Amino acid sequence: MKSSYPKPSLHRALPRRDLDDPLLKPSPHSPSPPSPDGAPLRETITPHHHSPLHHSQLRHPPNRHPPQNLADNTRDLVAGLASRVEEVCKLYLSNGYREGSYWRCGDARNTSGQSLYVRLRGPAAKIGRWTDAATGEYGDLLNLIGESLGLTNFADIAVEARNFLRLPALSSSADVASSRLPKSRSPETATLAAKRLFGMAIPIHGTLVTRYFASRGLVLDEPLPALRFHPKCFYRDDPHEPSQNWPALLGAVTDVQGNICGVHRTWLNPSGHGKAPVTTPRKHLGLIVGHALRFGEAGSVMMAGEGIETTLSLRMILATMPMMAAGSGGHLGALQFPSALRRLYILRDRDAAGAAAVVRLQERASEVGIEALALTPQGGDFNDDLCKSGVEALRLRLSHLLIDADRARFLER
Repeated sequence: MKSSYPKPSLHRALPRRDLDDPLLKPSPHSPSPPSPDGAPLRETITPHHHSPLHHSQLRHPPNRHPPQNLADNTRDLVAGLASRVEEVCKLYLSNGYREGSYWRCGDARNTSGQSLYVRLRGPAAKIGRWTDAATGEYGDLLNLIGESLGLTNFADIAVEARNFLRLPALSSSADVASSRLPKSRSPETATLAAKRLFGMAIPIHGTLVTRYFASRGLVLDEPLPALRFHPKCFYRDDPHEPSQNWPALLGAVTDVQGNICGVHRTWLNPSGHGKAPVTTPRKHLGLIVGHALRFGEAGSVMMAGEGIETTLSLRMILATMPMMAAGSGGHLGALQFPSALRRLYILRDRDAAGAAAVVRLQERASEVGIEALALTPQGGDFNDDLCKSGVEALRLRLSHLLIDADRARFLER
């Protein structure tokens, strides 16, 4: 997505960072790991107002853990920045704050707010990835630095990133030019690609997906039009690596009107047992934030979970209750509410991200008069409970968790 602000020159005035700025020093009060009960962490950074200074004169945090032997290419710059992701956020998104596993800010230009999420913890391939729920923009930490400082030339962004990492200057401008900034795909292009991919796939009945679901304790007789199977779905972790093809479960992500905005991809092991042996077996394509995979027509009472398997575990028992799968804890907290919704059961995962998603979703639901009730699994998620204890044990537990009217309507039929 093209930025709406004017294209800046290299001599654009930027926020000053003084040597005494507490954001640039190690803090004795660094956030501690999540509490045992999974309560979300929140560290607020107070905005600073400084005099203009050229960006090449910016002071950077002391390199307490200097990256070793980083090669002069884009991939290693991204990896180096990801290894210090919270320092990057404190410097370039100083008007933001930490919440659980994410850094939140108004946008990539360091506006105060909360629609932008930067991943601080999780799988290595996802740390440093960011998404702006308001605009659909997304990218990595190099993109973020460029947007924050208003830089459009990769050579300038690379110099800034290398200064931050305390790396020596490159020997020539040709070395910088040989690297290229990974461009963020525009939301419109990504959504179109997601629609094409989903359109190329086939219904899941009788495919490898059936075997995969069975290995997760899922036996569903109903047709699931939101899910399809692709026998050879393109996979690549890094643009410098060769591509691969693996069978994949595809899930159509739609808005509240039912329009496809994106697709969730889960690459599968060809044996049907577990996921494919790749670095990141789950990825999404398109505009995902706020939207969901949907099972059943929206109604006054619904359930929403993180993963497809978690949501379908409850769908096996409550086949007539409409459900949504957001794809992750961060996306669950950002779900848009259907207009008919009055009560929402939240199928949280038993971790810090799940706790943070519940807090955010309940706050948002309360603002629009929706009752939001969190259901906590005994294991890591409700699919773990299903696999460990079986359908009947999960059905019995649900009978104690649902409101009486909903138990009579959806469970005792």
